Amino acid sequence: MNIPAEFDSIRPYSPEELPQAYEELIADTDFRQAAVAMMSLPFEMIAAKMRRCKTNLEFQKTFFYDLIKQLLRKNSEGLTEDFSALTDWSRRYTFVSNHRDIVMDPALLSIALIDAQWSDTTEIAIGDNLLVYPWIRRLVRILKAFIVVRGLTGRKQLETLNTLSRYIHFAISEKHENVWIAQRQGRAKDANDTTQESILKMLSIAGEGTPEDRLAELNIVPLAFSYEYDPCDFLKAGELQRRRDEADFHKAEGEDMISMKTGIFGYKGRVHVKAAPCINTEMKELASKYPRKTDFFPALKRCIDKHIFSNYKLYAVNYIALDCLEDSRRFEKHYTDAEREKFEQYLRNRLDKIELPDKDEPFLSEMLLKMYANPLINYLAVKE
Repeated sequence: MNIPAEFDSIRPYSPEELPQAYEELIADTDFRQAAVAMMSLPFEMIAAKMRRCKTNLEFQKTFFYDLIKQLLRKNSEGLTEDFSALTDWSRRYTFVSNHRDIVMDPALLSIALIDAQWSDTTEIAIGDNLLVYPWIRRLVRILKAFIVVRGLTGRKQLETLNTLSRYIHFAISEKHENVWIAQRQGRAKDANDTTQESILKMLSIAGEGTPEDRLAELNIVPLAFSYEYDPCDFLKAGELQRRRDEADFHKAEGEDMISMKTGIFGYKGRVHVKAAPCINTEMKELASKYPRKTDFFPALKRCIDKHIFSNYKLYAVNYIALDCLEDSRRFEKHYTDAEREKFEQYLRNRLDKIELPDKDEPFLSEMLLKMYANPLINYLAVKE
């Protein structure tokens, strides 16, 4: 396939480029150490298996399907998926989802698509701030990730957004790949999942016709990730206090890597992935009702949010958290006393893990509760 050169610095590697990418990884000492630690195999065996993979999908299935499944067996109660709302599996979709975990969200989507017998997985939007080592940058591009450049301003930022939008349209229409992108830049630290209009505006830059015509080319599908437990909840709570207290807050070097490791290896409980229908028909109706762009994009944001909120799989911890916030027993039919006691002890343990010099325990407790209550609050808001 003839891929425009303007995408060379951000796109995944093509199958023709994989042999060189493999050799560069194999020669990287840091990658060798990480691969052996993750897979518990002699590196010579890992390298040989890499060289036999002819496509990105084959690499995903050979290495990461079993690896993610193994992690789920160790650190969760299992993954379930529901793509029943998507009746045309021959189309390629842009999955716009809530964002809980840096690594596991897109990894679990790809695993779920394989388990649901889809013919392909998905290309993944990943911020360049997470590519802290050269081997990670190479590896994610083998794993069908395309890179979102962060931290730019002015004309440079506009040029980058234009290129990103054109690439996503190219991936869907020319490469016939699915695409995953989070509904917002960065994870919602308090689990209040709302779509950023800027993401939708970026997606609408490329293509032909009106904004809704351009977005319709992407076949947008809202997607909900539901984790029973968030392994990074205590890290997120600590960050929320720091953002409150530090006027010049910025993450220290290595914090994203800690979050990635915690999310991968931490306990998740049950995990569910559910897709809404493609919203092309709804989008056309919204465009007719809201002809001005200043009205259309907020309405589209609300539409995506509603689908994500309504597709949450709710667990006992969500009902317990909201009852704790409200100091009530409003939802007690959804859990037992033993489950409430277990969750309250879980929260005490998470609070103990937060290391801050001026630790505000009431605030941190509230933030932890909100992380588990907000999915229910948002679900009720669209269901009642």
